[in-house]
Amino acid sequence: MGIIVLAVAVLPLLGVGGRSMFKAETPGPLKDSKLTPRIGQTAKAFWLIYAGLTGACFISLHLAGMTWFDAVCHAFSALSLGGFSTHDASIAHFNSVPIELVLSGFQAIAAGNFATYFIMLSGRDPLSFLRDNEMRNMFRVLALSIIGISGYLWFIGYYADLPTALRYVSFNLITIGVASGYSNTDFGLWPLFASLWMFFLSSILACSGSTGGGAKMMRTMILARQAVREMTRLLHPNALVPIKVGGQVIENKAVFAVLGFIFLYFMTVAMLTFLLLLTGMDLLTAFTATIACVNNAGPGLGLVGPATNYAGLSDFQSWVCMFAMLAGRLEIFTLLIVLTPGFWRK
Repeated sequence: MGIIVLAVAVLPLLGVGGRSMFKAETPGPLKDSKLTPRIGQTAKAFWLIYAGLTGACFISLHLAGMTWFDAVCHAFSALSLGGFSTHDASIAHFNSVPIELVLSGFQAIAAGNFATYFIMLSGRDPLSFLRDNEMRNMFRVLALSIIGISGYLWFIGYYADLPTALRYVSFNLITIGVASGYSNTDFGLWPLFASLWMFFLSSILACSGSTGGGAKMMRTMILARQAVREMTRLLHPNALVPIKVGGQVIENKAVFAVLGFIFLYFMTVAMLTFLLLLTGMDLLTAFTATIACVNNAGPGLGLVGPATNYAGLSDFQSWVCMFAMLAGRLEIFTLLIVLTPGFWRK
């Protein structure tokens, strides 16, 4: 939402075209399509949807047991996938299943594509939510991960029964997977496989056009189809194999844009991790802190786990994490575009 305000309200005053910034922030093949004739109309539509969902989350949290103050604060941070809580123990402070269910639901909604919500609510296609291949894959991966990790932790005896495992795994996997950052238990104490799987999901799970961070599900789908296409071409060099997502053929220029972003994304993670290792930080903390900051997921593991925070970092380490957060929140391309002289020429 902030990038839309920047594109609509600030950049035109500087004589800079806002749509180029908006397109750089928009992942996937939809960046060249227009939901409305003007970007200002798109901004208003998104803000109305965003405000409506925030209000619904606020009322739901209050009915679930939060005070009015806690409800409004958590509604703001849930829909933005910011993950900030008014209590040091985060959502564990409330120890309430209804509150966790409400937050899980609205975080999953916030991780969906707001363009799909607009199409659905505008009456163009009331069933667009069900037809969105990207959102279906997001919920499919989310459901399979929750079932798998819950069963794993119950099987090894970490939790005494499956319902308890499902409660804690589902909430923390959703909130970290969609790059929000709440917690209702110290998942840093889980087996490393389970904890790292959540951070892997934070890199791919959120949809394009959502408030989530990471590389986004759309880019992941396109990259996977490109890999399959290359393998098919090795077997059949003369074959014409178009890449399709949801029945739509993806142009090669969109595929190349995804490949460029993925390269920059993983190089950013790798370089910043090595930079933190250079300061003496251990590997687990350096890697997960970088992933958490680039994806804007909040807590990492090790020294920056859910039971601690980033206060113990040195000044230089804090600057590295701040740069990672900025690059990740601006989709990397946007930050690099702003730093190029050509962007500021009239």
